[in-house]
Amino acid sequence: MKFGRYLTERQGGLSPEWAANCVDYVLLKSYIKQQIKPLSLTQTAAFQEVLSPGGTESDFASVFESRASLLQPLVATFFRLLDKEVAKFTALYEKEVKDIGRRFEARASATDAKSESTLSKRRVEIASANQLLQEVVKLENFVFLNYTGITKILKKSDRHSGYRLGEHYIFRLSTEAFYKSDVLTSLKKRLIDEVSGTSLALLQSESPPQSPVMTEHGLAFPRSKTSSSLAKDEGHFPPSSLLPQQKLLVTMTGPHGTDIIDAVLENLATYNCEMHDFVLSRLYHNVTFGCLIRLGSENVDIFRDLAESARKWDATLFFDVQDAKKGDPVESSLEDAPYRNRIKYTATVLNQNGLSSHFLHVWTRLLLDERISVEKMTRLSAAGSRLCSIEYRLSVPSEVDFDAFRAALFQLSMEHGTDVALQLNDVFRAHKRLVIFDMDSTLIQQEVIDEIAKHAGVVEEVAKITESAMNGEIDFKESLRQRVGLLKGTPASVLEVVKKELTFTEGAYFLCKALKRLGFKLAVISGGFMPLAVHVKNLLGLDYAFANQLKVSPDGKTLTGETSGPIVDGMRKAELLEVIAQAESIGPEQVIAVGDGANDLWMLAAAGLGIAFNAKPRVQKEARARINQTSLRNVLYLLGYTDDDAKQLAEM
Repeated sequence: MKFGRYLTERQGGLSPEWAANCVDYVLLKSYIKQQIKPLSLTQTAAFQEVLSPGGTESDFASVFESRASLLQPLVATFFRLLDKEVAKFTALYEKEVKDIGRRFEARASATDAKSESTLSKRRVEIASANQLLQEVVKLENFVFLNYTGITKILKKSDRHSGYRLGEHYIFRLSTEAFYKSDVLTSLKKRLIDEVSGTSLALLQSESPPQSPVMTEHGLAFPRSKTSSSLAKDEGHFPPSSLLPQQKLLVTMTGPHGTDIIDAVLENLATYNCEMHDFVLSRLYHNVTFGCLIRLGSENVDIFRDLAESARKWDATLFFDVQDAKKGDPVESSLEDAPYRNRIKYTATVLNQNGLSSHFLHVWTRLLLDERISVEKMTRLSAAGSRLCSIEYRLSVPSEVDFDAFRAALFQLSMEHGTDVALQLNDVFRAHKRLVIFDMDSTLIQQEVIDEIAKHAGVVEEVAKITESAMNGEIDFKESLRQRVGLLKGTPASVLEVVKKELTFTEGAYFLCKALKRLGFKLAVISGGFMPLAVHVKNLLGLDYAFANQLKVSPDGKTLTGETSGPIVDGMRKAELLEVIAQAESIGPEQVIAVGDGANDLWMLAAAGLGIAFNAKPRVQKEARARINQTSLRNVLYLLGYTDDDAKQLAEM
């Protein structure tokens, strides 16, 4: 809600006299908009006339001098108007304080003149003190409302004029009577003591003494049957209406890092404020520290002291008062986009050759088109080197058409050679425990059946069937039957030869070593053959290996051109993934699957995170995540690990 409208609504609940003596925020805002903003020194458009060809430094200086000479008297007039508004509401404040003080003293004199008071009179005294106490709180809230209006209009003045005078004006206000409010603070304390003391005496006179207990509202006294009506009327002591209610967003930005954090926290401690949330952002030496607090009292001295702390550390101070009566607008983390009905996703963007500014612009434009908010960006690739990977935390509207969005994202990735992997940002995203790999063209660079075919002299025939199967053009089981049939009569010893010729994919050793050190279980499930899958398992330190079994002749010397046991096709891969997960007591949402062929799609779909690694076009289009980089170590980026994390794992 715009503050002017909010202030108008609050004025509607005040008495005519109080409403008339509020700071006229709307008037001051209108003056800034009409008089100051057109001559602003902060808008580039103000100096467009000197940016034309032939413009000189003296031209710029002349324009500045001209505009500043026009602006200065207008800014001075603004502060005269503001002084008038401050004086108006200060005069009302002083009048009300005197009136409350006069009535308090009159009550005190009347009470002292009585030798004794009956129980009913004491009840009247409590009600009278409570009423006066409520008026004190009402006046404090009136001061706070006006002070908030002053600080907000000063921010507008600073922004539109270009003169940063807001902090100086706030510091000057510390001399005003309403700012320190010693008299009102003293009255409030005396009234609380009177209400609490008199009520306690009544409770003790009507029932046996009982020990007070501390509640979330403060000190409370147990209720007995004889005192139930009084307790119902008076409640806890001090009354809950006197408890601090106001929430505030405080932000300090400057070049002194931890000193700025401490400056804010020192003030919060001094004024007994409760911190509900915080956010810290650093840009080299410059730090922004923001926190959501609940004020410990209605004493506005905290603002003066925060301004003084900002001045001490060359920092800029901002704050925004929240309207407690209308519900807190800050309902979640300060780092979250403040919108309802959103789903949180993590997007990992990577390109081993570096992320271009053009791609990052187009990618961000796509997010804006879908009204997707970026809540956080974290660099994953090492600092000081080329920027290759960024992790985004996204706030996605629930009505986004995800099928259409993924299609647009796939097209964007293909056009720019840059991968974007989307994952639901939930607890399981950060707690994966099992990784299942395809073998051929994933952990190793070859297709093992093609390597065997080279030695059998049927490489072209086998390769043709393999390519057709990987693209999903023919059934995998049928393609395997045809290819294995072509190997009939090949010496079984060829398997040992192929083992020595296997070339592991870049990053395979590193990734598996890192994952094992992180406590992952690892498996290879291949549409190839067991002797080679076991060989890969042993070299990479995997926990499981599943593949097809080749039949050999009775004398063990040649391949028969057949397989034995269940065929490891796409559906079988998904079944084996589930079997391994159950054996390890791991849910499917904690499983990662990595593969490249059409027969891997079932496995990729069954896993919490399915990654198409340098996959065939159809697989890339259907998979939820893609990596089209040369190294498997990029999988670590999708798990949120940085290059610094990877370096630490390598050194363990």
